[in-house]
Amino acid sequence: MNLLEQCELITLSDYKSSTKARILGEKFLSSGLTNTPEDIKHYHFPFENRKVYLYIWNFHTASELIATSCPYREDFSLICNYTNEQTTQPHVHDYVELAYVVKGELRQRILGKDIIFHEGDLCLIDRNCSHQDYLLDNSSVILFLCMRNDVFPEIMDESLTTQKIIAFLQTALMEQKALQQYIHFSPQKNAKQEMEQCFYFLAKELFEDKAGAHYIVKGLVLRIFRLLSTQYDFQLSRQQKIDLNWAILEDVCHYIEQHYKTVTIQELSNVFHFQEDYFNRLIKKHLGKTYCDVLQEIRLFNAEQLLIHSDKTIAQIAEEVGYRNKGYFYKLFTEKYGMTPAEYRRQL
Repeated sequence: MNLLEQCELITLSDYKSSTKARILGEKFLSSGLTNTPEDIKHYHFPFENRKVYLYIWNFHTASELIATSCPYREDFSLICNYTNEQTTQPHVHDYVELAYVVKGELRQRILGKDIIFHEGDLCLIDRNCSHQDYLLDNSSVILFLCMRNDVFPEIMDESLTTQKIIAFLQTALMEQKALQQYIHFSPQKNAKQEMEQCFYFLAKELFEDKAGAHYIVKGLVLRIFRLLSTQYDFQLSRQQKIDLNWAILEDVCHYIEQHYKTVTIQELSNVFHFQEDYFNRLIKKHLGKTYCDVLQEIRLFNAEQLLIHSDKTIAQIAEEVGYRNKGYFYKLFTEKYGMTPAEYRRQL
């Protein structure tokens, strides 16, 4: 059995007893599909005790959509009829979604732009990215891999994924409410077969939902992102790169400000899942300073505040802001303020 056959098996398993599913589909059609713009709808992750699930669309016949989820959620499988080029309501998710075109094509309107994904293509959509799906009169099967945020720490390992995907996933965890982003992936030669094997076993495990399935699912998700990093082409727009870099930079600077006494570049690398060189290049490009310059400025600013607003000794202040070597602290402070810490305090 291949991936397409597995998807058809899952979506058509209850097709003959479809009265309830059809009623649910009509409800879905009236509230979720539209020919006119409406307010953005918010979709929440439906499983409290799971990190990953699949949402499968099977355009079984012209103008008839069969949809279900794996694992199956009661009262969710549905059948609905639609008119060609009808769209789903504009919506956002509180999870990251990876769409894979098993058969046919997927047409979406993302951030106001119509994009067509062909067989074998994937689209990774961030939590806050508003989009709509077109329902077309063609024979298509689409998988939507829906992932909670706590899936990503292991994915964001430099040995698994490239820097651009890491940046995307990192910002997805940063609560950047205004940041909206997506990535369109196209397969390189011979990539499609291996990706379909991963999705086949993923769908099978989630559909059968046997004991221990979540361990296998976790490994398959990691393998999928590894394939995306090594055997698929993708490119972020210039504005997306700018938005991603600024979002990351803001969080890095905030972290340094909160932990300036003990923070190290190695600690930042562990916390944010980037290589050390990435931080140096990011800070230098956007701030015109090195990581050491930024850390030094934050430490000296806090030392200045302690000189003004506390009675602590200069030795205590030096240690509190992260300098164990009092002489080195004196040197840096004098270079910045043109006087020693003691002279600065006396002239207040």
